[in-house]
Amino acid sequence: MMTAREAYERLREGNGRFVSGRFIRETLISQTRRQELAADGQEPFAIILGCSDSRVPAEIVFDQGLGDLFVIRVAGNIVAPSQIGSVEYAAERFGTRLVLVLGHTQCGAVQATLDQLARPTADQSRNLRSIVERIRPSIQGLLETELRRDLSALMQHAVRANVRASVDHLTHGSEILEQLTQRDGLLVVGAEYSLESGIVDFFDGLPQARKTRDQKI
Repeated sequence: MMTAREAYERLREGNGRFVSGRFIRETLISQTRRQELAADGQEPFAIILGCSDSRVPAEIVFDQGLGDLFVIRVAGNIVAPSQIGSVEYAAERFGTRLVLVLGHTQCGAVQATLDQLARPTADQSRNLRSIVERIRPSIQGLLETELRRDLSALMQHAVRANVRASVDHLTHGSEILEQLTQRDGLLVVGAEYSLESGIVDFFDGLPQARKTRDQKI
């Protein structure tokens, strides 16, 4: 079973290939690979909770192939019961030890939340409002700071605050994930993908390389 640290390194290296254009993914999506997975089952090395934005497909961004990533996508990379259940399933069923919450620059769901906070409207659909209400608590306080005078900086901080909130929710909102963290080395981290550069910045929850007798990171 791949450790969380090993999975992180594999994602980081894959993103480096993506940014430089040196892909190896083609060898991982072949007919042979498809048949192997159908016969032997999957063993994804990382769980990705990402945004539904069409510009941020995790398998491409990290240059991975069939069976490598267990990907959950929802607007604003929010955490609701169905997302927690999906993460729990993959962590328990496949022994996957790295969970990555992947936000991105120019996130439309975060922007919609900022717009709603600045100019509340009753026209928003109930379903969209449910997404906005999950993002709201993590970014509302930013509007009470000097960031409200710089909309670009406000957006940047809001995207990261939303990622951190999802990381915290997954880390502390599930007994199963808490137990896997304490007992089996599960790690939940947050990152931001830059639409402009293609670089993924792992900025939250990643400890310095360390090992203990009971747990490997």
